[in-house]
Amino acid sequence: MAKAGTLLWLADTSALDADWFATGLGWLNDAERLRHERFVRAERRRQFVAGRVLLRMALGELLGVAPHAVKLTERPGNAPALAFPERPGLGLSISHSGQWVACAVSPDGPVGLDIERIDPARDVVAIAEQAFGSEEAGRLQFLDPAARADAFYRMWCRYEANIKLGGRGIHDIVHTFPGLALALSNMEALDVEPAMIDLRGVHSSV
Repeated sequence: MAKAGTLLWLADTSALDADWFATGLGWLNDAERLRHERFVRAERRRQFVAGRVLLRMALGELLGVAPHAVKLTERPGNAPALAFPERPGLGLSISHSGQWVACAVSPDGPVGLDIERIDPARDVVAIAEQAFGSEEAGRLQFLDPAARADAFYRMWCRYEANIKLGGRGIHDIVHTFPGLALALSNMEALDVEPAMIDLRGVHSSV
């Protein structure tokens, strides 16, 4: 039986201005700000701040606390861990691609999330052959270009999301939006639909 409670949130950062990111940076702890300073590309710094704000919002919603009160612990090479409020067994995952950031938080155990902008100009058949083998690449080759790109990115997101679970994913939730693919990998069937979140007024509302 599917379980309820997992949140899967996406946000478009393209309309957020410099003041928004300056305020969002104030939500981060010292370790997060230090990591933020190490990013060379401005886009990656924006993704990082927006992703951590979105994650705190989702955790606050799930746990019933103010988003800026959520405390996270950095884990190099992995998603951050929840330090406060304590919630044993809670799973979380973050992903970003271009102007998009996304997070998943689940009270039902580990989750792995991946999103990717769909680039129809890439040679997805060649990439699929290298990453997944000739059989999968052959299936893509017979699709029309738009369907081929969608199918490849869905496949790629599922693969990346499962890697975040150490290859232990059993169930997958896969979606394609205009220009964006998403996959959530988990170990139990979850009842969850992606929700688009508008971050523009978030700092003035908490």
